[in-house]
Amino acid sequence: MRSSRPPLSQMLLLLLLAPLFLSAPGAGGAQTPNATSEGCQIIHPPWEGGIRYRGLTRDQVKAINFLPVDYEIEYVCRGEREVVGPKVRKCLANGSWTDMDTPSRCVRICSKSYLMLENGKVFLTGGDLPALDGARVDFRCDPDFHLVGGSRSVCSQGQWSSPKPHCQVNRTPHSERRAVYIGALFPMSGGWPGGQACQPAVEMALEDVNSRRDILPDYELKLIHHDSKCDPGQATKYLYELLYNDPIKIILMPGCSSVSTLVAEAARMWNLIVLSYGSSSPALSNRQRFPTFFRTHPSATLHNPTRVKLFEKWGWKKIATIQQTTEVFTSTLDDLEERVKEAGIEITFRQSFFSDPAVPVKNLKRQDARIIVGLFYETEARKVFCEVYKERLFGKKYVWFLIGWYADNWFKIYDPSINCTVDEMTEAVEGHITTEIVMLNPANTRSISNMTSQEFVEKLTKRLKRHPEETGGFQEAPLAYDAIWALALALNKTSGGDGRSGVRLEDFNYNNQTITDQIYRAMNSSSFEGVSGHVVFDASGSRMAWTLIEQLQGGSYKKIGYYDSTKDDLSWSKTDKWIGGSPPADQTLVIKTFRFLSQKLFISVSVLSSLGIVLAVVCLSFNIYNSHVRYIQNSQPNLNNLTAVGCSLALAAVFPLGLDGYHIGRNQFPFICQARLWLLGLGFSLGYGSMFTKIWWVHTVFTKKEEKKEWRKTLEPWKLYTTVGLLVGMDVLTLTIWQIVDPLHRTIETFAKEEPKEDIDVSILPQLEHCSSKKMNTWLGIFYGYKGLLLLLGIFLAYETKSVSTEKINDHRAVGMAIYNVAVLCLITAPVTMILSSQQDAAFAFASLAIVFSSYITLVVLFVPKMRRLITRGEWQSEAQDTMKTGSSTNNHEEEKSRLLEKENRELEKIIAEKEERVSELRHQLQSRQQLRSRRPPLTPPEGPGVLPRGPPELPDRLSCDGSRVHLLYK
Repeated sequence: MRSSRPPLSQMLLLLLLAPLFLSAPGAGGAQTPNATSEGCQIIHPPWEGGIRYRGLTRDQVKAINFLPVDYEIEYVCRGEREVVGPKVRKCLANGSWTDMDTPSRCVRICSKSYLMLENGKVFLTGGDLPALDGARVDFRCDPDFHLVGGSRSVCSQGQWSSPKPHCQVNRTPHSERRAVYIGALFPMSGGWPGGQACQPAVEMALEDVNSRRDILPDYELKLIHHDSKCDPGQATKYLYELLYNDPIKIILMPGCSSVSTLVAEAARMWNLIVLSYGSSSPALSNRQRFPTFFRTHPSATLHNPTRVKLFEKWGWKKIATIQQTTEVFTSTLDDLEERVKEAGIEITFRQSFFSDPAVPVKNLKRQDARIIVGLFYETEARKVFCEVYKERLFGKKYVWFLIGWYADNWFKIYDPSINCTVDEMTEAVEGHITTEIVMLNPANTRSISNMTSQEFVEKLTKRLKRHPEETGGFQEAPLAYDAIWALALALNKTSGGDGRSGVRLEDFNYNNQTITDQIYRAMNSSSFEGVSGHVVFDASGSRMAWTLIEQLQGGSYKKIGYYDSTKDDLSWSKTDKWIGGSPPADQTLVIKTFRFLSQKLFISVSVLSSLGIVLAVVCLSFNIYNSHVRYIQNSQPNLNNLTAVGCSLALAAVFPLGLDGYHIGRNQFPFICQARLWLLGLGFSLGYGSMFTKIWWVHTVFTKKEEKKEWRKTLEPWKLYTTVGLLVGMDVLTLTIWQIVDPLHRTIETFAKEEPKEDIDVSILPQLEHCSSKKMNTWLGIFYGYKGLLLLLGIFLAYETKSVSTEKINDHRAVGMAIYNVAVLCLITAPVTMILSSQQDAAFAFASLAIVFSSYITLVVLFVPKMRRLITRGEWQSEAQDTMKTGSSTNNHEEEKSRLLEKENRELEKIIAEKEERVSELRHQLQSRQQLRSRRPPLTPPEGPGVLPRGPPELPDRLSCDGSRVHLLYK
């Protein structure tokens, strides 16, 4: 529960002052408090005023009722009021305040400007300074001047009873005054039709100036004007006419910036002063290029400090721009770019167009521009916002900053160049911000022409032929009006109309540099109160002014603030309204989300991997437990053990393969990356390497001829283990170098932004974590290169040895089958997972299931047949036990039969050789006998039935029989 006791500082103050105070109720500022000898009762402030209690805070004042002796209080008043009576009171020792017999009041005072009169005197009666209620002033003019206005005014409730008069010089009659001509170019149409209101304002100013006797009493200003249509080409024609046709013009007054640039550049050659009422191009501030140029319209760069201030107020750091391709807008945008850079704000996208803004607007939409500064003329603004409507580049997510000198209903004016309705245009422009130079004095005080700004507006409105909202240049009209007054005052000073020695204006010609210089100096020192505010020029000839900030709310512009760039003072009215309830963000709020592996998939595969590890452990245990069995011994059990261990490591790699940012932190990610690589690399080398070693040995021994026959009898296991060790050593060396030179680390893959289904100003930026290194592709190429060669070579060796049968490795056919499966799965999975690396679920599923299936197949193919054979046949005895039972360790084995057949075959080969030698001897003997018989006379054989012819001697029966037997046995 919060304590209700006063703060410590207040308690200390009460303890210090308590002996001096007495409780008594206080009254108004003029009443007498109860006196004490130790302090004075606190005095309450007067109406519409206040009291400064020196050294005390507001909370401390509320907590006490008395103030100590010698304490002083000071009265202050609000608004245009002043204290009447004692301003300071002091607490006396008797408990009373000084001067309590005189009350202190806050009373309204009348304007002090009435107490001074130029070229005259003011007499104050019935009061004292300041002028209070009942005070009266009488006005008198100096000689050669006469009073224009009432000669007396009375102060009542803070207001004078009549307007302030002025003293006007006694002028020469109109018939005797000399004419001074002004050449003007008014744009009545075109990009900015400002002449529609500015020309009547200039004519009105000429009437007011010419009616004054104290300004140019011997001269009359006259106007010669043309319609420039805001076109430099058209303006060139009329400029030629103004310069080469009489009468001589003492000054030129162009309107829009493009025309002013042309006129100001040419005017220096004719010794002419140029005074513009509607040019805002920053380029015109270049004194070297335009040495005689002045303007009552401030430079467009005056908008930029205001824009930057608003960007900072609403916390915008990224903006975009779109501009019409003209010098005024290009130079304005260049200045804005420099200012926002100094403020730490970035222009992210800059677009420009000449006549068709369709493509630039589409580009703004594509680049997700939110805060957009638009610089273009009014006619182009309608084209831009028609495209804005089509692209839906408006609403609660967007803010447009436009120039404020368009007509108030510019978006409702019919324009045949666009195909958008008024309702569509109204919807598109709603909520935009305009920055506009303060062109009408908001204080509504009287200007040098003795008119207030409101009186000027009313008088100008009566002269216009159309409604002000439909009249181009109505907002700039006060600037045009004050431009004539600035010219008149400068010419008056030049001609000596202010009482000083001057020159004859009628002596001016285009070769008279002296008069031009004097007009320039007089213009440069101008300072007066106009209907647009205080008129003063800076060193570049540009007007210095405040900036008005408006917002389009409900189809009409509402003032939301002012900005004084000279003092960096932003006056905010807090009347800004936003479609979304608050200022939008300068960009789509990007929410970074990581794509994590599906937990259901990870758990499912992890269960399979765990079961696979259990199976590998069972197989390993079985193999170790039955290592004494002859059948197991003939399968090289140590290599099978390495295969089981390799499968376990490969299956264990599934767990770190599925770990991501959902389970681990950023700091643990490199360790997980290394775990994946080492477990999978060593698991493959041990599991596949041991099988590859077996099939390599079988191929090496049994595919050779006579030179490898002795190898088949004996097998040295250390050679097999050395081969596996070399394969594992290559992996360890490669992985170690990789880890040292280019270690794996966490990298982020970023995908295209996704828009949420809800209508919120955010977008989702999916990201995916990877294990990678700087030279990842190089290392993978090395790793996959020699692993791929081993897989292909393993397939080849398995195919070549599919028909080989050997007792030393009795499971090489099962090894070949396992190699087929592992190789096919690896060769398919490796490229697929690389292609699917951006799809975390698919990549993990392919890689992990390939590991699981290859490990399961290897374990089942290698170990399950052995288990089945030992269980079903009962072959559990060792080699010694088998020898004791049978007397021979090779009975009933195909290898022993093969050796017996080979031995018998060798014996038969010896017999065949002997028999062939005997046959050769017999044939030799037979040939000898035939030769002997051929020397004897032939004997007549007996003829007759039953006598058979004699044939060659037959071989012995034994020889024939033995030959047949030899042939059969050899076959």
